[in-house]
Amino acid sequence: MDTARGSILPVQRRGEILEELMLTGNVVVSALAQRYGVSEETIRRDLERLEAEGYARKTYGGAVRLDNEVRELPYTVRKQTNVAAKKRIAERIATLIHDGDSVMLDASTTALFTVQSMAHKHRLTVITNSVEILVSLPSGHDWHVVSTGGRFEGEAMAFYGDVAQRTAGQYYADYAILSCKGLDRQRGISDTSEEVVELKRAMMASVRHTILGVDHSKLDKVSLVHMGELDEVHAVVTDVPPSEPWRQTLEDAKILLYDRD
Repeated sequence: MDTARGSILPVQRRGEILEELMLTGNVVVSALAQRYGVSEETIRRDLERLEAEGYARKTYGGAVRLDNEVRELPYTVRKQTNVAAKKRIAERIATLIHDGDSVMLDASTTALFTVQSMAHKHRLTVITNSVEILVSLPSGHDWHVVSTGGRFEGEAMAFYGDVAQRTAGQYYADYAILSCKGLDRQRGISDTSEEVVELKRAMMASVRHTILGVDHSKLDKVSLVHMGELDEVHAVVTDVPPSEPWRQTLEDAKILLYDRD
């Protein structure tokens, strides 16, 4: 980040502070004040706002990251967290997709990396609510691309609502490639909000197979809204080998497990 950036909008400053907080785990008031050319009191107010929103916990002289299973991070932040793990997952998911397949993708960063990993494939039908995926499609592709449309959510860079759900329900695709906020052996699949879950449920109902891409931090976590049961998923793709209880649970449910080679 540039120094002496006091001229940027407060919302942009808070976004950058949140991004640093999520990536490093903590921030220091004095350093942020110097960087942005504002008073320490201004930075403290920024941190109070992030604390009230459930992203941070203030400490003496700064703040630490607060992992929140019921609040979705802005897309710009999610795009830069756990990148190596998400790319490993995406590469493995891409091996399950073949030329000519039809695929629904949610607005997760794992889905974005999966599209990038599928760039060499031909004649795909891609249906997504993600604006980021739409603008990041490989050049010169021969894919048929469908946007769900709907109500645009800027922080998520995605479409949601009744229109998006109806569009998803109009197609019968081979695969849905989805992520989630929590995956628990007893409580199943969960995510942060009703509108996110409703669209993902519409996608799951409109495909032959659902592929769930989850990095290890999502295992044994429960988020706010129940999204489905494990036996509704065809395959789970992770970045590291899960525990033996997880392997047994997935085997009992006849779910294919793809972890890191």
